[in-house]
Amino acid sequence: MRVVVLGLGYVGTTLMVGVEKIKRGELDYCGIPLGNNLKYKVEDIEFVSAYDVDLRKVGKSVYEVSLMYHNSVPDSLKEIVVHEGVHLNSLKGLPLRVRGLDYRMSLRECVERLIEEWSENSPEVFINLCTTEKAEPFNNIEKLREAIDNDEKERVTATQLYAYAAIEYAKYNNPVVFINGIPTPIANDLAFVKLGKEVGVTFFGDDGATGATPLITDLLEHLVERRREVLSIAQFNIGGNMDFLSLTLKERNKAKERTKSKVVKDVLGYNAPHFIKPTGYLEPLGDKKFVAMHIMYKSFNNAIDEVIINMRVNDSPAFAGLLVDLIRLGRIALDRRYFGTIYEVNAFYMKSPGPPGSKVISKVLAFYLLLNWLGDSLHVSESISPAFSNLTLISNIYDSRRESL
Repeated sequence: MRVVVLGLGYVGTTLMVGVEKIKRGELDYCGIPLGNNLKYKVEDIEFVSAYDVDLRKVGKSVYEVSLMYHNSVPDSLKEIVVHEGVHLNSLKGLPLRVRGLDYRMSLRECVERLIEEWSENSPEVFINLCTTEKAEPFNNIEKLREAIDNDEKERVTATQLYAYAAIEYAKYNNPVVFINGIPTPIANDLAFVKLGKEVGVTFFGDDGATGATPLITDLLEHLVERRREVLSIAQFNIGGNMDFLSLTLKERNKAKERTKSKVVKDVLGYNAPHFIKPTGYLEPLGDKKFVAMHIMYKSFNNAIDEVIINMRVNDSPAFAGLLVDLIRLGRIALDRRYFGTIYEVNAFYMKSPGPPGSKVISKVLAFYLLLNWLGDSLHVSESISPAFSNLTLISNIYDSRRESL
């Protein structure tokens, strides 16, 4: 599985460093939900290139860039070069010196350049880890193409251009997977989903679900199953990495708030009063974000109860572990020729699972949904969950609840 990483920050370097350390026998599968239980192994993953627009990174090796974030980096990353990507205002307003292909090329020329570079190393998987953008879906193939042909650089984001380039690449090369780790609608944009089905691209997205989001979906499912009425929800996230800095800009924060808040009505069935969004940047916190959560609910005999949680989460490792699964699941999807997008995968790994109109469900239910989808692609070699030891029962539970999901 040949992989290109688009956006080489904390998450991208953590993913690449971690995978290479597993290959060397220095790490185990901890933090990777499906562990060693898939037909494809971590050892099958090969990183072939990375892209960024930060001038501190462009032209350097992934090894050199990774040393900006990690103390220990495998030598194998010295051979992978960080190419110049597209900017399209993705880091606008942030204290960085940037350069992008779009500074001197039209959007169509940027697509052609990317395809030319990708054709040299034949990638199968693209992972988009750009900083959170202000973005709106196209939902119409012609409007998407017109925006690129007319060079509408204020309308098209970096993520959207990368996804479109992946589609154009797949037309003339091999089918590919595009994993969208940020809130920009891709798996939730009908234009991309339809084009993916036509040319052979599988989109996973949108916005990786780590930290507080999986926890709150499961807590709300717990309350629903016990028929308790949720009266209010407050959730605060504060971090010190570049993504949290970007979220201090209102239009970017709104995109993240949309994907994080979708869970409430989808899981509960009603829109309880809530405040769920990233709320601040504090540099000393670094990548280990602070999360505070408060849920107030009504129980039997009108008793009012509360759940109060404080937690610290290493943001990037939490997502990087999910990406190790998503790369391998992408290869399985290509084997089966499942193009467009796949809800059974997105529901477990993403905050806003595609395709458009899909509901958020608890991650416990989504995990069983994922196992059911995997079928004989799940090769159980170790038990990291009781679920693995009773797949028949899980399948029956899923089938009986299919309509409600």
